[in-house]
Amino acid sequence: MTASTAAGSGLIESVARRFVSLERLSLTLLRIGVVIVFVWIGGLKWFRYEADGIIPFIANSPFMRWMIGDPDGYKPHMNAEGVLNEANRAWHEANSTYPVSIFIGVTIVAIGLLVAAHWIRPELGMLGALGVIGFSVITLSFIITTPETWVSAPAEGLADSDLGFPYLSGRGRLVIKDCIQMGAGFVLLVESARATLRRRGVQDSQASEQESAAA
Repeated sequence: MTASTAAGSGLIESVARRFVSLERLSLTLLRIGVVIVFVWIGGLKWFRYEADGIIPFIANSPFMRWMIGDPDGYKPHMNAEGVLNEANRAWHEANSTYPVSIFIGVTIVAIGLLVAAHWIRPELGMLGALGVIGFSVITLSFIITTPETWVSAPAEGLADSDLGFPYLSGRGRLVIKDCIQMGAGFVLLVESARATLRRRGVQDSQASEQESAAA
């Protein structure tokens, strides 16, 4: 190994070690980010514009469609953001769209608060992380169940050639990002599980193996 090669290798190792030292900060920022997203998005479910926006997901989901009165009749009553249509609003009120949205919002906020509770009781953090994973599974299923997640031909005018799979619509692009959310849930689950074991005076097997390898 030449001197320049050794110097380059040493620089890479030095930089890598500095990155490794960011593990605690990275996990903290990840947890804070998940809490902000869940509490904020969950809180928005109290507002009607947000409820109007999620009706295609609810109406087409086998997990949720039973919660509203007329899941098959939503398409003529979809509201664009920022637009008030009194007739559509009345349909959503009769259809229980808004109470269902609030229920979903309460669930999402609760998951976010459980994730934050890791800093007080890591056992609760584990529940929150499981909630993040479970919620992600449901939202990712919308890719399969909701036609509006794919680009479709317009009701009027010429249709483009980029229709259907794999061309995600705005809703589809929003949903597919929950793959990242699911990964975050697993990372936070492991962190909370390790913290729980430490509090109980038990060392997890992976940490023991790492210490043995280092020795």
